[in-house]
Amino acid sequence: MKIGELALAAQTQVETIRYYEREGLLPQAPRSEGNYRIYGPEHVERLAFVRHCRSLDMTLDEIRVLLRFKDQPQAECGEVNALLDEHIGHVATRIRELRQLEKQLKALREQCAGSSEAARCGILNELVQASSVPAAAAAKVPGHHVGGSHTRGSRR
Repeated sequence: MKIGELALAAQTQVETIRYYEREGLLPQAPRSEGNYRIYGPEHVERLAFVRHCRSLDMTLDEIRVLLRFKDQPQAECGEVNALLDEHIGHVATRIRELRQLEKQLKALREQCAGSSEAARCGILNELVQASSVPAAAAAKVPGHHVGGSHTRGSRR
């Protein structure tokens, strides 16, 4: 199958497939005489594995490790266990941070009980006041926006 067919089969955008190829998560596909990449069932399976790992919020670096073990079925899986334990810790940290963010947002929401002029909106006024704090001081304030569960590694 060509890349468009792979994209349909795996419900993945073509650009994402190309990115995963560049990142070494998908093996290079052989090319046809017309220089088209030709993908097989092994590409669909591997892409499904990568997508499932991404749905679990794993980084590309973590997925590379898992793929290395998947490609070596005789290897001991202790490193896989350690990787998942570490990932669970990242997720637990993220959950704590998200709960803190929820508290901050609820407190912010309490700043404006009803509808009024935007100039008198407690939420907007609080956001303006908080954003006027110098950047260095703001960086030290807990409760910054929470992204993914990791601070390192590729995120696509």
